[in-house]
Amino acid sequence: MLQFILKRLGLALLVALTVSIISFSLLFLSGDPAAAIGGETATDQDIEAIRVLYGFDRPLPVQYWDWLSSALAGDLGESYYFKLPVATLIVDRLQITMLLGVCGITFALLTAVPLGVVAAIRPNSFIDRLALFLSVAGQAMPSFWFGLILIVVFAIQLGWLPPSGTASAAHFVMPTIVLGYYAMPAIMRLTRAGMLDVLSSDYIRTARAKGAPEGRVLFKHALRNAIIPVVSLAAVQMGFMLGGSIVVESIFALHGAGYLAWESIARNDLPTVQALILVFSLFYIIFTFLSDVLNAWLDPRMRAG
Repeated sequence: MLQFILKRLGLALLVALTVSIISFSLLFLSGDPAAAIGGETATDQDIEAIRVLYGFDRPLPVQYWDWLSSALAGDLGESYYFKLPVATLIVDRLQITMLLGVCGITFALLTAVPLGVVAAIRPNSFIDRLALFLSVAGQAMPSFWFGLILIVVFAIQLGWLPPSGTASAAHFVMPTIVLGYYAMPAIMRLTRAGMLDVLSSDYIRTARAKGAPEGRVLFKHALRNAIIPVVSLAAVQMGFMLGGSIVVESIFALHGAGYLAWESIARNDLPTVQALILVFSLFYIIFTFLSDVLNAWLDPRMRAG
């Protein structure tokens, strides 16, 4: 197990290094950063002064090494717009995004996994049709439209929930549903397909022939094997939720890291955008690494891969 973890950790570090190079390059692929900082009214002399001030006149490998060294030390630069350290901005905003992401993936798992299991146990039943309907609706429904519908119904017409803000737990109910519903269809379909495949296996028939209780067969033998791909998918979906929370946070006025990304893009705040891409990518790598370790614990055969 230790050898497997070290191997996966080495791959994760290589991916993180690649992501850091891509994140750094985005600053220059979008155009001349000095001209972006100076704005439309800046003269050539102003742009050249900005280039010297921020070190854009140095060789790219030198700039990358300085940027990476500072990032490893926790210094992600200073925001052009907010005039604050980028690390401070992200830490302040990331708490809301992480809370929203954890609530969203929890809602998705607690809803999709049981529905997928029941749909597999009773194929072509009402619950199976309901799961299929929810899956198709979740794929076809845009998150921004679903969020607006919830606001109109539950905040404006019924008055049950606040439409925006982060003052209480009630403010996170609708954003959690919208963000979690985005991940539900894939998790539900994968759980159903995995359970159908496992329930038709020889060892499940053998367990039933030996008189094992149905609950033990379903949850200890069947679900343990069927849940392995779901763990990997949940890690991927969690990464997508953190990076894609910009839409949900904008609709419900949650000033998290996703909303910060939108503000930074709109205001051409390149260091903040650059740092957010790096942070979201690192979270994606971490979740994927943890899912690999958990899958290896659930299925020892994966450790030999």
